[in-house]
Amino acid sequence: MSVTVERVKKHAGIKKSRSKWSKLRSQKALMAMSIPFVVYVIIFAYLPLYGWMMAFQNYKLGSAMLDNEWVGLANFRELFQDENFTRVIRNTLAMSLINLVFGFVSSIGLALMLNEVRKIIFKRIVQTVSYLPHFLSWVVAANLIMNVLSIDGAVNKVLVSLHIIKEPIMWLSEQHYFWWIIGASNVWKEIGWSAIIYLAAMTTIDPSLYEAASIDGAGRFRKIRHITLPGIRSIIVILLIMNIGHILDAGFEQQYLLQTPMVVDYSETIDIFVLKYGINLSRFSFATAAGIFKTVISVVLLLAANRMAKRMGQERLF
Repeated sequence: MSVTVERVKKHAGIKKSRSKWSKLRSQKALMAMSIPFVVYVIIFAYLPLYGWMMAFQNYKLGSAMLDNEWVGLANFRELFQDENFTRVIRNTLAMSLINLVFGFVSSIGLALMLNEVRKIIFKRIVQTVSYLPHFLSWVVAANLIMNVLSIDGAVNKVLVSLHIIKEPIMWLSEQHYFWWIIGASNVWKEIGWSAIIYLAAMTTIDPSLYEAASIDGAGRFRKIRHITLPGIRSIIVILLIMNIGHILDAGFEQQYLLQTPMVVDYSETIDIFVLKYGINLSRFSFATAAGIFKTVISVVLLLAANRMAKRMGQERLF
């Protein structure tokens, strides 16, 4: 009896192995096309990790990598004791969370409203106007934002004329406004581009569901609540997981270009911290340690968010 069971298992194993090989052979064209991209990722994403050794050395510019003094975790210990690093972590988390919440709510809201618009021309005009700022570089966008928020800019003129404020405010010189200005400017620049993904997801919802809901007397808000939002839930979860992985990636250009000497304590992010110590102060090992910290935390957050989505029975990345 035991011999028969072993033969059956062996036969099943051989059949399973053959099915894997046949599946690989059927997808050989796709695998061949993916090879250039795999090579690209290896060259530009994995080979540069060789430079991470600097974080464990006292690296001197111009010397061979392996000839430098090894210092173990000394750079990481110094990093965690640095008060400036604690400050940039606070700034990065605050601006990332504001961008995450504002970005999600605004882009989903715009997509839901555009999905309900029946005038195609109006819908296309709004879409075009909303996603054009995405193509502006932050250098151009920062100049526009500084002009709008200047003492004699449009924002101050409107608020003074409406008697919301008594006198013009120097918005970019006030520390407690800076994070919210970053959040608002990010929404202005990316809302249209982000909404495209949700609009594309809404086109996959079965139209018969809306027709059945109309027959049952459901209004627009009930259709949005019970059909549209559940229909794009998987896309929302996937994008949320990916954005949580970038929670320490608050950006560099936006804060660097909009900051003034009065708001430096609230504008510096981890990326600016790395640039400051790595390029300006030539402390390459210390800056590399800060970069490694950011990467490791991002990977941990991504895995945690993905695992949480799995436990909640939602869509996940892997």
